[in-house]
Amino acid sequence: MPALNRSIGRSIQLDLFTMVANHTGEEGLRHRANATGNSKKVVITEKGREIDQRLDRHETYEFGGPLGCIAIMSFFPVLMYYLWICLWFYDGKLVSPTSQDDIKPFLWRMWGHIKTDASPNLYAWKVYSGNVIFQLFLAQVLPGYQQEGLPVPSLNYKTLMYNCNALNSLYVTLVTAAGLHWSGIFRLTEIIDNYGHLMSVGMIYGFAVALGTYLYAVLTNTQIRTSGNFFYDYFMGACLNPRIGSVDLKMWGEVRIPWVIVFFLAVSGGCKQYEQYGYVTPNMAFMILATGLYLNACGKGEECIPQTWDMYHEKWGFLVIFWNLAGVPFSYVYSVVYMASHDPETYRFSTFTYVVMFTILLTAYYIWDTSMAQKSRFKMQSQGITEFRKTFPQLPGCVVKNPTYIETAHGNRLLTSGWWAYSRKPNYVADWTMSLMWGAIVGTSSLIPYFYSVFFIVVLIHRCGRDFERCSVKYGKDWERYCQIVKWKFIPYVY
Repeated sequence: MPALNRSIGRSIQLDLFTMVANHTGEEGLRHRANATGNSKKVVITEKGREIDQRLDRHETYEFGGPLGCIAIMSFFPVLMYYLWICLWFYDGKLVSPTSQDDIKPFLWRMWGHIKTDASPNLYAWKVYSGNVIFQLFLAQVLPGYQQEGLPVPSLNYKTLMYNCNALNSLYVTLVTAAGLHWSGIFRLTEIIDNYGHLMSVGMIYGFAVALGTYLYAVLTNTQIRTSGNFFYDYFMGACLNPRIGSVDLKMWGEVRIPWVIVFFLAVSGGCKQYEQYGYVTPNMAFMILATGLYLNACGKGEECIPQTWDMYHEKWGFLVIFWNLAGVPFSYVYSVVYMASHDPETYRFSTFTYVVMFTILLTAYYIWDTSMAQKSRFKMQSQGITEFRKTFPQLPGCVVKNPTYIETAHGNRLLTSGWWAYSRKPNYVADWTMSLMWGAIVGTSSLIPYFYSVFFIVVLIHRCGRDFERCSVKYGKDWERYCQIVKWKFIPYVY
């Protein structure tokens, strides 16, 4: 999930860390960089290359195999429609058939809502497609910060360059949207009013782009880690680094589409409230701030994304594509949908409660932002990069000074200082806390806005299981030693 961004064409390889055994007595395993910042650049060992070759082969099924993947692909679109219908038409209550005889009429009522208020109409196609084309155009033509990614094992450890211009794209998008709104050409209030129609188009895009990417990988013989089963490979993906020109589609799809839509849905909700009541509620302002922080973080820290597992290992299939194009934008902001369709009195809080909620949000954001930056910049340092991009806001604590780490037999390093000294996934804890606040901002009026946080914790636990299992294979005894040093998976002293 996730903020995740110089020309690196230097011929000089900088030494970043001088290896010294620390006070733990684990000779050659845990190290601390000295004050001068000198050290050896990470080199993948032969043993590490053998392990990477194994990790780049399909060995086991995930998500319940082909049948599990088919079930997920069938269930989630239905669930998204159902939750939206409950929010928009049934006062946020989870509705169900009143009797056995009502099952068929109930299903027809549900279909009626989809057919009438969530049809993929021309308006939705124009708006959604216009945003996709506009964001792809900006990604292609705007100048950006040139960032080198991590060595990709499947490309014989070649590193790819990424043009990180999401922040410039964001500024252009904001100015363009403001101009369209104030000129009357495209009123932002229309976005939330057409939520269902846009969601349907987003789903179609998700299925279609996933299919197109899968077929491209097969036809060009660039598929990786495939099982041979169409449904499973379509779900997990067959392509690792798809590009159009200089645009890495996987990174573009992760940053440009979902969070732009999420933010503008919140802005649309605020505009709708202002037109109806003459003011924007603190609750809606909270969501505009929360989604704005997330969107801006994706842009200002885009150079960190190439250092993540998502870029150099995770394939671009339905699992990622559908969730970026439809799942995230249309299931993470149910609180906005609820507030846009209900009187503010149903979710009004005391001033003290608002202060507490804003404080929790900003604290969680600080931990999430800085922990992501610490990990990514530590990886950059291991590549020989010592100068980092300065974008707004650069929070204190983004770089760990004199970091401690474990030197693995694989050749990589495992950070054990900063936020990463207290938890193996401090960014996940902070990220989930923010998701919880996105639901809590409407109180207990409806449980549906909490879907994001409930679903997210399940995803994070599953992702951690996948990640920890992979690390156990990749690092072996070094991973065991790492777990002895950083004992807590998520919350320090709790779990």
